[in-house]
Amino acid sequence: MGLGEDGPDGLPPASRQALAEAEIVMGAERHLSLLPDLAAETVVWPVPFANGIPVLLSHRGKRAVMLASGDPFWFGAGSVMARHMTRGEWRALPVPSTMALAAAALGWPLEQTYTTGLHAAPYARLKPHLFNGTRILATLRDGAAVAELADWLRAEGFGASTLHILEALGGQRERIRTTQAEAPQPDDIQHPVSIGIEVAGNGAVIPLASGRPDALFDNDGQITKRPVRALTLSALAPKPGEHLWDIGGGSGSIGIEWLWSHPTTQATAVEIDPDRAQRIRANAARLGVDRLTVVTGGAPEALEGLAPPDAVFIGGGISQEMLETVWTTLPQGARLVANAVTLEAEVLLANWHGDKGGDLMRIELAQSKPLGRKRGWKSAYPIVQWSVTK
Repeated sequence: MGLGEDGPDGLPPASRQALAEAEIVMGAERHLSLLPDLAAETVVWPVPFANGIPVLLSHRGKRAVMLASGDPFWFGAGSVMARHMTRGEWRALPVPSTMALAAAALGWPLEQTYTTGLHAAPYARLKPHLFNGTRILATLRDGAAVAELADWLRAEGFGASTLHILEALGGQRERIRTTQAEAPQPDDIQHPVSIGIEVAGNGAVIPLASGRPDALFDNDGQITKRPVRALTLSALAPKPGEHLWDIGGGSGSIGIEWLWSHPTTQATAVEIDPDRAQRIRANAARLGVDRLTVVTGGAPEALEGLAPPDAVFIGGGISQEMLETVWTTLPQGARLVANAVTLEAEVLLANWHGDKGGDLMRIELAQSKPLGRKRGWKSAYPIVQWSVTK
């Protein structure tokens, strides 16, 4: 059940009735303190949050009420609890969400505002959304998190951003203050707190089109270069909810760009070199997609036990054994894209193309380079790309 900062006064009739009929009421100590004396047994939700789930589930068969802030299914606990119960076991009773209250307070249209929860997530989740003029609403862990977020924005080159600090929205303690990320932050910010960000600054941004600048990715030279990456992502054709295997992850650029395509996509990077595997993890965390899974090991052995893929990219170490293993594992309708640089790998892909079909493309690129006092074309190694749907 959703609860606002004004306690039971603003609750709809259905929520009041649920409290009146409850045998068990569980919630954070702050939530319980907002309620009047209840006939029901009250239980303080423990920290961390996960510890409270079995406690609530132990009361199956009783009339139990779980208290949450605002709308439990808008960056709240509702989706977590719904995974542990059948649809007929629970009913959600929301009140206005933190995001709705914040948008109303600031006059921001929610459909044009990026909303997210940072109360239990790294600030780097904002990285793909840092564009001048973007408006962001986010929940935060506590008052100290405002200064931490401001420091992060400043380090990313967006210290000129305007911050709207929103405390206890909808309650008697409601307070809204405006400051700059580059300025000192108040030290008396009270929980619960959310923040509105008007992004401004000269920091590096992540473009929206596939084939982002190579400089975004820390690498040791083992990286699918920008033009080829754009063609590769186009062939992989990510869709919401799909899972990618990026075999021979290198810098992680393919898997990271796959994850940028939609918030529900998943990816697993397989990299045999431990240093590169750690670099992939660092790139993913810094660029806002810490959900990238990194497996240190060689293919095909390291593929055993992974969740089935919807698409597979092979960017290095192509062999007959690897292709056979991947093809056997690949579900019907899944996509495979492989890039080859060596003549031996080209022959291998040509043979598989002849047997399995799909598209075989030769990519030849050249860049302008100084040639004496003039300029000339310097060609990169040609790449052969095979793409196929099983």
